This record gives sequence, C-alpha cells and structure tokens, in this order.
Amino acid sequence: MTASTLTRDPAAPAAHRPGRRVRRRRENLAGYVFLSPWLLGLLGITAVPMLISLYLSFTDYSPLISLSDASWVGFDNYRRMFTADQSYWHAVTVTITFALVAVPLKLAAALGVALLLNRTMRGISVFRGLFYLPSLLGGSVALAIVWVSMFNREGAFNSFLALFGIEGLPWVNDPDWALYTLILLAVWQFGAPMVIFLAGLKQVPVELYEAASVDGASAWRKFAHITLPMLSPVIFFNLVLETINGFQGFTSAFVLSNGTGGPVDSTLMYTLNLYIKGFVELDMGYASAMAWVFLLVIGAITVLLFSTGRFWVHYSDNEER
Repeated sequence: MTASTLTRDPAAPAAHRPGRRVRRRRENLAGYVFLSPWLLGLLGITAVPMLISLYLSFTDYSPLISLSDASWVGFDNYRRMFTADQSYWHAVTVTITFALVAVPLKLAAALGVALLLNRTMRGISVFRGLFYLPSLLGGSVALAIVWVSMFNREGAFNSFLALFGIEGLPWVNDPDWALYTLILLAVWQFGAPMVIFLAGLKQVPVELYEAASVDGASAWRKFAHITLPMLSPVIFFNLVLETINGFQGFTSAFVLSNGTGGPVDSTLMYTLNLYIKGFVELDMGYASAMAWVFLLVIGAITVLLFSTGRFWVHYSDNEER
C-alpha cells in the first residue's frame, strides 16, 4: 500500500462544497417559487390590510376620502366604543347570547346524530350524506333566504303548527324570537362537527365496550365513562372551531334583517354592527377599531379554551399536552 493511498487530500471534500451549496440554493429557490402565490396572498390579502386597518383604528377615516387625508385621533375610537356607543354593547350582548346558546346545542345535536349513525347497516352512508347536506351550503345567502321564508307569518313552519290548531307567529319579525330563528339555523347545520365526531367514534376501541358489558355497565355508564373521555380531544377540537364560528355569524343576520340588525336590533350581531359602521355609516376608522377588539377577544377566548383543556381533555397516549 503506497503513501498516496494512505494520504487523503484535505481539500478534496471542500471541492464538492460549492456544488452542494449551489444545489441547496436551487432547491430553496424552487421552494420559494412554489410558495410565492401563498406568500403574495398572505401579504396582499391578509398582512398588509391588517396593518392598514390597525392604523385606521386610530384615525377618523371615511372610504370617501383618500387614505392620506385620514385624521389622527389616537384612542378616541376605542374610548367611544367602550363608553359612548350603546349599540356596540347591545351587539356584544346579542353575539354572546347567540354563541352561548347555539354552540352547545349544535355540538349536542352533532354528537347525538353521530352516535345514531355510528353503526353498520345497509344505506347508512345515505343517511350520513343527508344529515351532512345542510352544512354544504354553509352560511350562504340562498339558505338564509329560504330560512326566512320558512319562519315568516305565512311560512312552512306556521303551516305545520296550523295542522295542530296552533296559531303561529311572525317569528323573523318578532324581536323576542328573531334571534332564536338564527340559532335554530346554526344548530341545523351540524353536519361538519357530526362528521368529525363520527371519525372520533370509529377510533374508540370496541374492547372497552365489551369489557364494560361484562361488568354489567349500562348504556349511560358506557357513554359517560368510555365514549365521552375517549372523544374529549374531538369535542375540544369542535368546541374551538364552533365557538369561533359562533362569534363570527353574519350572513343569516344580514339577510333576516336586510342589513339593519332588526327587528329592534334583536339580531344585531357584532360583525353586522361592524359592517354597518364601516360600509353604511362610512365610519371606517371606528369599524377598524371594532375589528381589532374583536380579533383580540376571539384570541383571548381561544387561549382560555386551550388553557382549560388540560383539565378535561384526555389523550390516549397519556402525554402532557
């Protein structure tokens, strides 16, 4: 064996480094090229408008004037929001009422139907599709229009009540009931959380139910001590999503009230009030301040849900989450 074979050139590995760096740069460049549509969308549609709205929240600005003519007012919009605007606090009350009633009922309906559909039988997929169908329409204007027509004085719901000799009400025009028709519409669209619950139920080990049956556990005890704990991560996931969606309700309230929040502001949701301030009254600075407070509140609620989840959400791997 010669000395040349035993001695390696220390510069040899370095000779390959420039080629490796060039290849890595090309790979990174290709990655950024593929990401560029998303990055441009993030900057142009989300990040930059958010920064502009943050600036506008400290100004007195109308869309009828140029952005450079906006006058700086500091925290006046926020002071007005919390101290002088009664409609703001009414909208907060309506929105909280809607979320506190609609979200639990929607999750309960979704879980109940998921339990009924979690079985093997002929045609069960058809029933699953039918129950999911309303959620495909989402918060569409067409669905809201149909819902309003069903619950007006001459609508299908009052016709159904008339079969039993019950005199109906103008549900969508009654200040005491208009909001609850919107809640019923939200609960009816339980298809999305139902599908997620179904997926979670499929992951519950059958052996747990068999062992509980051997011990003589009733159906309720199986549900309370097996199904709910095993589904707690799925319940938590649906709870977070539906809570955010509940506070963001807009389309149905807009259609029902023709964009006014009526009757008597009974359906004046927070987002609808924000729309009225910004695009009807053209007070865009104040609407921007409302939007940022809304963002911070939703973020705080989400953080609160995550902080409480560790007390009741149980993961199968017993890891600290």
